[in-house]
Amino acid sequence: MMEPAQSEMNILSNGKSHDLGDDMGMPMKTMLDEDQNGTQTVRFDDPDGGLENEEFLPSADGKKPIRFTDFEGKTSFGMSVFNLGNAIMGSGILGLAYAMANTGVLLFLFLLTAVAALSSYSIHLLLKSSGIVGIRAYEQLGYRAFGTPGKMAAGIAITLQNIGAMSSYLYIVKSELPLVIQAFLKADPNSDLWYLNGNYLVIMVSASIILPLALMKQLGYLGYTSGFSLSCMVFFLSAVIYKKFQIPCPFEEFSANSTAAHLSLNVSSHGHEYNNGVVHEDEDAHCITRMFTINSQTAYTIPILAFAFVCHPEVLPIYTELRNPTKKRMQQVSNISIFVMYTMYFLAALFGYLTFKDNVEPELLHTYSRIDPYDTLILCVRVAVLTAVTLTVPIVLFPVRRAIQQMLFPTKSFNWLRHTAIALILLTFINMLVIFAPNILGIFGIIGATSAPCLIFIFPAVFYIRIVPKEDEPMNSTPKILAACFAALGVSFMVMSLSFIFIDWTTGGGHAAGGH
Repeated sequence: MMEPAQSEMNILSNGKSHDLGDDMGMPMKTMLDEDQNGTQTVRFDDPDGGLENEEFLPSADGKKPIRFTDFEGKTSFGMSVFNLGNAIMGSGILGLAYAMANTGVLLFLFLLTAVAALSSYSIHLLLKSSGIVGIRAYEQLGYRAFGTPGKMAAGIAITLQNIGAMSSYLYIVKSELPLVIQAFLKADPNSDLWYLNGNYLVIMVSASIILPLALMKQLGYLGYTSGFSLSCMVFFLSAVIYKKFQIPCPFEEFSANSTAAHLSLNVSSHGHEYNNGVVHEDEDAHCITRMFTINSQTAYTIPILAFAFVCHPEVLPIYTELRNPTKKRMQQVSNISIFVMYTMYFLAALFGYLTFKDNVEPELLHTYSRIDPYDTLILCVRVAVLTAVTLTVPIVLFPVRRAIQQMLFPTKSFNWLRHTAIALILLTFINMLVIFAPNILGIFGIIGATSAPCLIFIFPAVFYIRIVPKEDEPMNSTPKILAACFAALGVSFMVMSLSFIFIDWTTGGGHAAGGH
């Protein structure tokens, strides 16, 4: 038994051989006692003694239960980058051009850069905490830091955040897919054809595409679909850049083929926008590229950008399956994923904004449809975005299932029936929300504004402060002071986001802070 235990120590992701019994002031005996639910081996990754981390990893029937180190080396570096990049990439990319219109190019670039750097630092805190205690599950880091309350808080935050994200993705499928099919077929929008009914389509997509992928036992298998999903978003970005050089400004020129009623609607909806405190009625004024601007909508773009890189629930499961896992290697996966998404976000926002300037809508593709609803390229782009959004759902579902198992079945080993049942129940619940209660998405705006700051800022920081031994880093050390400031920043983001939502609701607006 010495050799496996020693190999366990060697893969601690901070590259150091720590005495795990001293990390949290927890006696090693406790770890051993709690960890003997059928394993008869020393485990460092699960203080509850559960084998639920096998959810992501293969098991061997008729042999001793597979231990943490036995499933290393499954997923390549590139596939891990694809999976994490797909977890980061959400439907929010469609609203970034609108965000740039309300901040200006330079302010947007500054905010996006700051958020990307903060997200990378947040993942660094998670990985360092994980490396010290040898745990690669967000909920179990919460357990080591604060016991059961910490574990439940992390599990609930992951569940709410990711259910909100999956609901928003499926809502996009429900609302956009019928329009795309209708445009391709040039069908009558008032017809009762079943394939133009969003409710039927979202159920079909969930059952035929999302469910089979969600039943995969390992996240690593989704690397191929993640790569394809990211390719779809690259196609979207390429089309946005291409259209910048095809569509002229001002607005009247490229909306000439719209109906008079549509044109008057556009003018009335954009004629009252404020930039730098000045009302511009002249359409030419909307074609000015603004480097910096503050208006009534600027405040809403900050939470949208703050949550643009939410991928933290997926980081540790992806780390678990990474080939030759070390903290440095996983940090490289994270940095590359964040940098690629940062580049795509900025280019999509920049060229979308430069195409339409102040006339850009909150959903970029809708702005293109005002020019020509039957533009083949834009229709293909919409299909690509729908594909990318659909293929992101299984990636987001994995951590939710993991969190539910950690909260409800912490001592149970992997079971296919439970694995399948949780996925079925989750998808059924989310489909029912999307079909019968689409207005619930407003509630998820509040949930996103609460859970996202916890997962990105607050939890990684407080877990780090609690888990890293005071002998290694006293509370007055620079790393822990920085972590404390990071947690305070998260609290301020949460308060700010909730304030914006409250103000928006009281004034009758329709924006949602937070989200993916």
